[in-house]
Amino acid sequence: MYKKIISILILMCILVTFSACGNVSTVSSNKTDDKKESQGKIQVVVSFNAMREFVEAVGKDKVEVKTMIPNGTEPHDFEPKAKDLEGLNKAKVFVYSGFGMESWVDKSLKVVDNKQLVTVEASKGFESIKNTDEDEIKEHGQEDPHVWLSLKGAEFEAKNVKEALIKVDPSNKDYYEKNYKDFSTQLDSLYNDYKKKFDTAVNKNFVTGHAAFAYLCRDFGLKQNSVEDVFAEGEPTTKKMEELISYCKQNKIKTIFVEDMVSPKVSETLAKEVGAKVQKIYTLESKEDNKDYIQSMKSNLELIYNTLK
Repeated sequence: MYKKIISILILMCILVTFSACGNVSTVSSNKTDDKKESQGKIQVVVSFNAMREFVEAVGKDKVEVKTMIPNGTEPHDFEPKAKDLEGLNKAKVFVYSGFGMESWVDKSLKVVDNKQLVTVEASKGFESIKNTDEDEIKEHGQEDPHVWLSLKGAEFEAKNVKEALIKVDPSNKDYYEKNYKDFSTQLDSLYNDYKKKFDTAVNKNFVTGHAAFAYLCRDFGLKQNSVEDVFAEGEPTTKKMEELISYCKQNKIKTIFVEDMVSPKVSETLAKEVGAKVQKIYTLESKEDNKDYIQSMKSNLELIYNTLK
């Protein structure tokens, strides 16, 4: 009897051991599969959220994207640390917008040890809007950097992304071409819908927290006025505030738009002075309200259109 009990216990131990080994083997296999799946994708590093949107729209499940500038961080103020640049040493593609938006890029790339890295300045070749303020030009450069807030600009930047992905992965050229075409069609459809609406609007003026929408204005023949400058720096002087109040009253401004990473205090003060409301608008520098690029821009365009009625 005693020997029988011992035999049963030994058998149970053997079964448990084999079962555990099987589980370990399965877990190990899953980890390996995950690693292979990750390794099979093109490793892409982007500067900020809008660039991530374009890479994912074109690359979809063939890319793995890491964003350098965290959500909630103002890109104009970002300066990368050594740990922020680590991903570039392993990436195949690095995408940034350009036109002075990421002033740190040239300096940072000099310390990156990755000769195979394909670097994409997404706005390269796009017709820029020039800054006119001498202080802005001196500090940030000649161009307004907010290309991605134009539907035409987004289409242009996404095309540059597409060409980079084809360069590093030519075997999937048709895949990237199709995805780009689908994204481009969505952008064109949204543009055409709102071009008709804005063409019929008598009022073309709106007010924002900072001057980020010049390219959008060029798309649709609109005019922005803003509390802060192109690079979201500095509160307005008393004279500037008086001019804004006068501007809002003359143009019957009903809404003052504010952005997620710009202080709303001055905009709220301005809104009270002119009897307007404060309304959030997306700059897509960070992921906001779980909306993708098309959803965010459609929201922006509808909000702006409604203020012009």
